[in-house]
Amino acid sequence: MAKQREEIQELTLEEVMGDRFGRYSKYIIQERALPDIRDGLKPVQRRILYAMYSEGNTHDKGFRKSAKTVGNVIGNFHPHGDSSVYEAMVRMSQDWKMKTPLVTMHGNNGSMDGDPPAAMRYTEARLSKVANELLKDIDKETVEFVLNFDDTTNEPTVLPARFPNLLVNGATGISAGYATDIPPHNLGEVIDACIYQLQHPNASVDKLMDFVKGPDFPTGGIIQGIKGLKSAYQTGKGKIVVRSKTEIEKIRGGKEQIVITEIPYEVNKATMVRKMDEIRINKKIDGIADVRDESDRTGLRIVVELKKDTPTQGILTYLFKNTDLQVSYNLNMIAISDRRPQQVGLKEFLAAYISHKKDIVRKRTKFLLNKDQKRAHIVAGLIKAISILDDVIKTIRGSKNKGDAKDNIVNAYGFTAMQAEAIVSLQLYRLTNTDITQLQKEASELDARISEYNKILNDEKTLESVMKKELREVKKENAKDRQTVIQDKIEELKVEKEVLVTEEEVVVSVTKEGYLKRTSLRSYGASNAEEIGLRDGDHSVFTEKISTLDHVVLFTTKGNVINRPVHEIPEIKWKDLGEHISQTISIQPDEKIIAAYGLKEFSKQQKFVFITQAGYIKQTLASEYAPKRTYRSRSATAIKLKTKTDKLLSVYLINDESLYDVFLVTQLGFGLRYTLPEVSTVGANASGVKSINLKKEDHVAGGLIFDPSEGNKSALMITHRGSVKRMNVADFDVISRAKRGLLVLRELKNKPHRMALLIDVEQLDAEWTIVTDKGNEFTVRAKDYAFSDRYSNGSFILDEDSDGVPVDAYKESIVQIEEEKEAKE
Repeated sequence: MAKQREEIQELTLEEVMGDRFGRYSKYIIQERALPDIRDGLKPVQRRILYAMYSEGNTHDKGFRKSAKTVGNVIGNFHPHGDSSVYEAMVRMSQDWKMKTPLVTMHGNNGSMDGDPPAAMRYTEARLSKVANELLKDIDKETVEFVLNFDDTTNEPTVLPARFPNLLVNGATGISAGYATDIPPHNLGEVIDACIYQLQHPNASVDKLMDFVKGPDFPTGGIIQGIKGLKSAYQTGKGKIVVRSKTEIEKIRGGKEQIVITEIPYEVNKATMVRKMDEIRINKKIDGIADVRDESDRTGLRIVVELKKDTPTQGILTYLFKNTDLQVSYNLNMIAISDRRPQQVGLKEFLAAYISHKKDIVRKRTKFLLNKDQKRAHIVAGLIKAISILDDVIKTIRGSKNKGDAKDNIVNAYGFTAMQAEAIVSLQLYRLTNTDITQLQKEASELDARISEYNKILNDEKTLESVMKKELREVKKENAKDRQTVIQDKIEELKVEKEVLVTEEEVVVSVTKEGYLKRTSLRSYGASNAEEIGLRDGDHSVFTEKISTLDHVVLFTTKGNVINRPVHEIPEIKWKDLGEHISQTISIQPDEKIIAAYGLKEFSKQQKFVFITQAGYIKQTLASEYAPKRTYRSRSATAIKLKTKTDKLLSVYLINDESLYDVFLVTQLGFGLRYTLPEVSTVGANASGVKSINLKKEDHVAGGLIFDPSEGNKSALMITHRGSVKRMNVADFDVISRAKRGLLVLRELKNKPHRMALLIDVEQLDAEWTIVTDKGNEFTVRAKDYAFSDRYSNGSFILDEDSDGVPVDAYKESIVQIEEEKEAKE
């Protein structure tokens, strides 16, 4: 066996993956995607600002090519792609994304429409005035510096930040396991809250919110939801709603238009305008005449021009709900604090910044104290030297060289080495009486500053007063008025159907095979009602005149329900084939539509009754079948079928259960009648209760619901041998639910009849078409048959062997609109 090499380690894949991904995650969390809580900057942003500052590319100097800055950042501090550095630099210059831009740029730096910026070789940039406040005092040993990636220079780990930049400009970022979304705030408000917390360390979040009202987006807009803001400021997580600022203007012809002057933060204006125009083009709502973007250099302005006599407020509400005119904004305030990501609230943000600010002021004060103490020591030496000037000059003249002169005056007069260096370097013109006065004045000023520095370092109150003074200076120089309006509650957006749809009477047709269409009364009236466009073997299960404000509810053999607002059904000529339901909803190949109902509302006073082939029945409130959120793309459960072979046979819509009876008939010829109140009312996902006691090989052939108070109730029974029998089910004995029932066919020894279909007869002269499995059709009318008793097998209308077995029955539905024609004439 070969000897294993010492430099090769055997490690499990899980161990290696865990270790490597852990290191990678730590890097992108700390060094890429999340901002530091102290200066509010990600590493790439900090490096850009420091590179520009160190090169003198500041607000008081000229602009420089962006490419030069990007190259400097990549070469010295940030060894990544130039596009990522330039994108970060551009974002810091965009005043619709940054509340207080840190970079000023000449040239095309993008737009609210999502347009990309010009290439970095075309644009020029420099630090903004407020960015200098982030970098001020960085040369006074206020922050820690570390070696850059190739150990050729140093870079700061954090900036001094003379204002709480993280809250002012906000931040967004996604890293491994963490994402942050901190909105921008008003600089003046944040500084006021910072000063208050400095004075009152135990201040409550509610009190701090007296100063920080909420986010202040550079794009303005309206924030709704104080509750969500309080949650975010307390826990670091919360949800608010941001809506556009709009107003309604009167225009010529008695019309109105909606004018939008501010939009939600980080919404793409061009995409939003296009979406609103698509609503107009696709006629999702009626009433919008035109959508225009009239924005120019003076500001944002989007106009939605409306047609005459249009419900303006209703259309505005619809646009709020269906476009980015209003958006939800989730605050998730995570920042790097103490080298790890933390979710922090307003109080923690301010406390972290105050701690950082105190540290900066102390370090700066120590630096200045040390510098002034050294200078005071030298000034004291110079004053002493001038007082014995002649002796000092004599000693220097008698020395061999500069080093010897320093040693001689140190030994002769008691000067320190530092003082001796200053004396021998003194220029002759400084030996005038005037300069003695200046030195004495400088010594006095140095003593005063040293005393002040010591006071700052030793007295917390003095330190805090310095911090407050500096914060107020930043506020005075850079604060702007609040743009975003805060509203207490989130307004519920309820769009009235009348806004969405122009009310119109139409004819709606639904076929068994699943074809739907909506036809205007004008088109329907101009057509022959019998010439409805159908595929061979298909027939209509629903044809009614109905309003475009209503709903059509379709039930399938698989126990599913499909909801279609009438205005969403495609408008198609009466003679043409409708649109198949599978164009929008997935249905099984053998799934058929068995019933459809037009509803004005989904009432709790109405119920649907369902009867299945496997012997189950249930009642469910109509309100249970109101359209769900996904109604456009998927069907919902109307009744849960207990077996794969079961199917839904009948669906009835009723108003008062106490008036109705149930009648069922099985394939083996058992009939059962009982009162509907015996059937419990359950939910949409329930299977219901047992409707009839079936023999093992039996199943329900049909069922109907009827009102016994109305007298005779006709039902046509069609057997598999093609026999038709009319019965008065009102004369049938009332038994009770889940019983076997009574025979309604006379049992024959040879070729006994089996029940194929049960037809609920509502009009005696209505023609029903019986369809066999061989595609043959036969017409029957109830009035052509007298009532038969339970022991009759009826009259033959077809031959089972030659014509086939009856499998379906339907009647043509024709909508009469002659009355409307006469009324118009």
